[in-house]
Amino acid sequence: MSLLPIFLKLDGRRGLVVGGGSVALEKILSLLKTGLWLRVVAPDAKAEIRQLAAQGRLQWMQRPFEVADIDGNFIVIAATDSAEVNAEVYKEALVRGILANSVDDPPHCDFYFGSVVSRGALQIAISTAGESPAVAQRLRREIDEQLPEDLGPWLEEVGQLRREVLDTQPPGEKRRLLLHELAHRPVCSAASCPSRQMALAPLSQQSSEGKVHLVGAGPGDPDLLTIKALRLIQSADVILHDDLVPQAIIDLAPSAAEIVNVGKRCGVKNIAQDEINALMIDHARAQRRVVRLKSGDPLLFGRASEELAALAAAEVPFEIVPGVSAAFAAAAAIGCSLTSRYSASGVLFVTSHRAQSGSGATRQQQSKAEEATRVVYMPGRDLRALQQDWLSEGLSGDFPCALVSRAAQPGQEVQITTLAQLGDAAPMLAPSLLIAGWAVSESPMQLGQAEETTLIVS
Repeated sequence: MSLLPIFLKLDGRRGLVVGGGSVALEKILSLLKTGLWLRVVAPDAKAEIRQLAAQGRLQWMQRPFEVADIDGNFIVIAATDSAEVNAEVYKEALVRGILANSVDDPPHCDFYFGSVVSRGALQIAISTAGESPAVAQRLRREIDEQLPEDLGPWLEEVGQLRREVLDTQPPGEKRRLLLHELAHRPVCSAASCPSRQMALAPLSQQSSEGKVHLVGAGPGDPDLLTIKALRLIQSADVILHDDLVPQAIIDLAPSAAEIVNVGKRCGVKNIAQDEINALMIDHARAQRRVVRLKSGDPLLFGRASEELAALAAAEVPFEIVPGVSAAFAAAAAIGCSLTSRYSASGVLFVTSHRAQSGSGATRQQQSKAEEATRVVYMPGRDLRALQQDWLSEGLSGDFPCALVSRAAQPGQEVQITTLAQLGDAAPMLAPSLLIAGWAVSESPMQLGQAEETTLIVS
């Protein structure tokens, strides 16, 4: 059964709490914040409830519950330690068409108390429909830790400026877009505030262009998105995404957003680069919030330089939002540091067609070459050419290698092997990545345990 999340205006209305213990006190403290005119019925009550009654913040009736107590109330809470009394309270409220909640008794509830995160006028309420209040409380703590403490005052300033915009700016699409833009900007009450000056200037004088964000989607796990990336995805008008960005991340976009796959898989392009550039520019000029969503980090092998050059030439505002590169997710998958003071003094990031470095290396060059951990993006399905090139370069056949497919995603797969065995490695699903270097041997998946190891993580 689906619930309708709503926020009730209770200020000045009448409410009843039956019970005077700890559970009742918790509900009382929540209800008093709303301005509800509250009456408590209980033979005995905790000291805190007695004090609230003495202060005139509620009325305490020191006696057992009577059916007539329910009459005239907007909501009723049953919070006694007697299941029979709670059931009677709910039954009588139901007969009278009054909303009732029997605490910790989901079948006898017309509504549930959510676990609430508050920042001034902002309230985020979480409900599990009574299935697990502990889960709701855990989520509340996690959300509370992520929200800035000054969000309440900022929201108050945004609300005041919004009312001024509604009073002074003519209705229409430009005003709607302006109000959405204010939701992403710092706002204060000073006349010199740039956001205030922008919002109250004539709409005809304001910029006619939106903005493009080049956003790193990370390796694929939505939990590895940055907070800023998540916010931009959830507020985008248009998302132009690479083929390797998983559906779980794309699903975070608003239902009204236009979603366009502009990636390629196995060298087959859905759309040319010039067309991608044109899409970004056209949507931005139509005042849309554009997210160019790239797998991993947008500045690593994502042709970002071409897109940034096109945006700059078109004088379209843009911003880059870094993401977790697949290299780091793959290293985490095998428990390997990419650098080590014992075996790896550097990291070399290449793609498969740049991974071959030529043969004829001297012993000194060979030693130097083995000091860096090599990370090969998109290594391809046939690794024999890369294997032969590295062997001819002078790298040892024992040079540790790890192939990681779909790092940090469901179905993650890891193959641990050596350079000598690399050409025989089984093909892996894209996106995949190769990490090679002596630092790999320092991971918990020790190469000494077997010549080749495969681990699938679901």
